[in-house]
Amino acid sequence: MNKKFRGLIGLMLAAVIVISGCGQQNGGNNGNKGGRGEAAAGATAEIANLPAAIKDKEIKVKVIRKIGGDDHTVQFLAGAKQEGEALGFKVDTFAANGDTAKFLDALEQAADSDYDGVIISHGDDPATVEAVKKLREKGKQVVAFDSNADLANVEGVTLTSQKDEALAQFALDQLVKEQGTDAKIVYLWVDGFPPMVRRNTVYQDVLAKNPGIKEVERFGVATANTSVETQNAVTAMLAKHPKGEIDAIFATWDAFATGAARALVEAGRTEIKIYGIDVSNADLQLMQEENSPWVSTAAVDPKMIGAVDLRLLAKKIAGEETPATYDLEAANIEQAKLAESAEPVNMVSLADIIPGWGQSTAFEEDWMKALKDANAK
Repeated sequence: MNKKFRGLIGLMLAAVIVISGCGQQNGGNNGNKGGRGEAAAGATAEIANLPAAIKDKEIKVKVIRKIGGDDHTVQFLAGAKQEGEALGFKVDTFAANGDTAKFLDALEQAADSDYDGVIISHGDDPATVEAVKKLREKGKQVVAFDSNADLANVEGVTLTSQKDEALAQFALDQLVKEQGTDAKIVYLWVDGFPPMVRRNTVYQDVLAKNPGIKEVERFGVATANTSVETQNAVTAMLAKHPKGEIDAIFATWDAFATGAARALVEAGRTEIKIYGIDVSNADLQLMQEENSPWVSTAAVDPKMIGAVDLRLLAKKIAGEETPATYDLEAANIEQAKLAESAEPVNMVSLADIIPGWGQSTAFEEDWMKALKDANAK
C-alpha cells in the first residue's frame, strides 16, 4: 500500500509540474494584442544589435493627425500603423478631422498616457508647439509631419515634409507647359497650414516669372467635408465664368482636386484642366475616368510617409541619432502615363509607371529588419 501511495503522489506531482510549465509558457501571451508582450519580446532577445531601450519591452506609439476625412489621411495612418505593428509595437491612431480642440486634446491625453512616442501630422498653430513641449517634458519622443516650423526649436523633435516646394513646382511646370504662359487659372488654396504656405511661395514665384498668367479666382477651406464644399464652390464659380474664361485649376491639395473634378464633370466643363498635389487610390481612379479633367498630380506615397515617420520615431525611442528635418522625394503623375497601362492603375501598380514609387529604405536599420522577421514568425 505504501508503494502504491508513493507512486500516486509521484504522478500527482508530475502532473502539477507539467500544468505549471504550460501556464508559464502561455502566460506571456496575455494582453499582447498589437504589442510584443513578454512572449514575443523573449523571441527577440537574441536579435543582434537590438537597442536595449527596445529589447524586452512593449513599445506604445500614438499617431495624431489634425486633418482628416480624406484618403490621404487614411493611408498615412495605415502606413504608420502597419510599420509599427511589423516591429511589434502597439500603435494607436487618431484623426481630428480639422477640429483644433480635438487635436490638442489628443496631444494632451498622449502626454498623460504611457506612450513612448508620438507622431503628429499637420499641427499648424502655436498651441501645437506648446503641446509638443509638454510631450517632450514627459519624456515622449516626437516626429512631426507637415507641421509648425517652430517645432524645430523644440529639442529632440524631427520635422518631416513632402518637399512641398518640389510638389508645387512639378504641378505648376506641367500647367505652364500644357496651358501656356498666358493661362487663365483658378487657385485652390488655404492659408495657415505649413505645407500650403510653402506651396504658395512657389506659386507666387511662378506668377512673377510668368506675368502673362492671370489668376481668375482663389479660394479654399480645410474642413471634414473639404471635397464637398469645394465641389459646391467650384459649381457656383462656373456659373460666373462661361467657357473660355478659365483654362486650368491649380489645386494644392487632392481634397480640392476631387471636389473640383466632380464639379467640372457635372457642369460639362471638362475643357478646364486640373493640376493637383497629393494622390490616393480614389484620386487615381478619378484621373483615369473617361474625360476626366484631372490631368496631373504631384505626390509622395502617403503610406510610405507614415512608415518612414514611424521608423524615425523608433530610432528616437531606441536612443539613436536622428536628423532635425527630413524631406521625402516627390514625383509627378500624368494622366497620359496612366492611360498607357493596360490595367487600371492603383497605388501599388503605380510603381510600374513611376520607378521607385512607394518604396523607401530610409531609416530602416538592420535591427528593425530583424524585428520584423521575428514578429512575422
